[in-house]
Amino acid sequence: MILAGGLSTRLYPLTKQVPKPLVPVAGLPNAAHLIRYLTSFGFDEIAINVHYFADMIVSALGDGSAYGAHLEYLHEKELLGSAGAVKQMQTFLGGDSFVVIGCDDLTDMPLDRVVAFHKEKGALATIGLVEREEVDQYGVVVTDGSGKITGFQEKPAKGTERSKLVNTGIYVFTPEIFEHIPAGTFYDFGKDVFRALQQAGAAFYGFDARGAQWHDIGTPAEYRAATSDVLTGKLRIPGFSVDGSVWIGPAAKVAPTARIDGPSVIGDRVQVADGARIERSIIWEGSRIGKNAVLRDSIVGINYEVAPGATLENAIVANE
Repeated sequence: MILAGGLSTRLYPLTKQVPKPLVPVAGLPNAAHLIRYLTSFGFDEIAINVHYFADMIVSALGDGSAYGAHLEYLHEKELLGSAGAVKQMQTFLGGDSFVVIGCDDLTDMPLDRVVAFHKEKGALATIGLVEREEVDQYGVVVTDGSGKITGFQEKPAKGTERSKLVNTGIYVFTPEIFEHIPAGTFYDFGKDVFRALQQAGAAFYGFDARGAQWHDIGTPAEYRAATSDVLTGKLRIPGFSVDGSVWIGPAAKVAPTARIDGPSVIGDRVQVADGARIERSIIWEGSRIGKNAVLRDSIVGINYEVAPGATLENAIVANE
């Protein structure tokens, strides 16, 4: 199941027009990258919950067949949290061990190894973990020598962390997890389910995926970092390749005297005028970059117009 119901306020104003499952990474909605990632490991029956701009998501992803999957939609009129959304899909998910992933995730984590570890340990729940040098903006997970989870720290102050392993939002569960999620109420994996499992001493494990690439693209900094890693080949995602560190959409028009330095993305139908200079920036589809405009380390939202001669540096701009 892909969790996709949230508003993604951390990416405002970009996501005031585009729901977070459709935030583009190198020209393709991140949810599409996730579907391809899941199908590459044999997961082709996929549930996804929708709420904010639900019709736009359904229109973009369809039935999933374009990406080799079947999508089962959960339309949530009222959001019930990450665990609450999964609970509503119990009939669809409950036959065997299943995977849950956030629509903000972009990763090359070996999901087959995570599932194998989960089954080897006889785990009720397993979290995919990656190492971060700076962990003060993440949920830190503490494990013992066997991988069993012994504690959590939420965004610990620098120097107080008990681990360098962070929660990626990539989970494997056995169907018994549904016994720990009440129906019809707001319930969250991180705040409710996981802490209860850890305190009860349940078979709750963390898979150390040290060395795997992972980004939570729900923040501007991580979104830009993820895009850079994809364009430079550091993060390889199924069904996507790029020659060089600049991706240009098939219907984009770039004037001969414009200059684009990577890693940069020029989305589909974007127009870049003469003399414009774009450095390490992401331009979403349909936008227009005026003559002699300069963009550095910036993100431009869908159908936005950058005025001729304008300079954007470390900026995020979008129509509201």
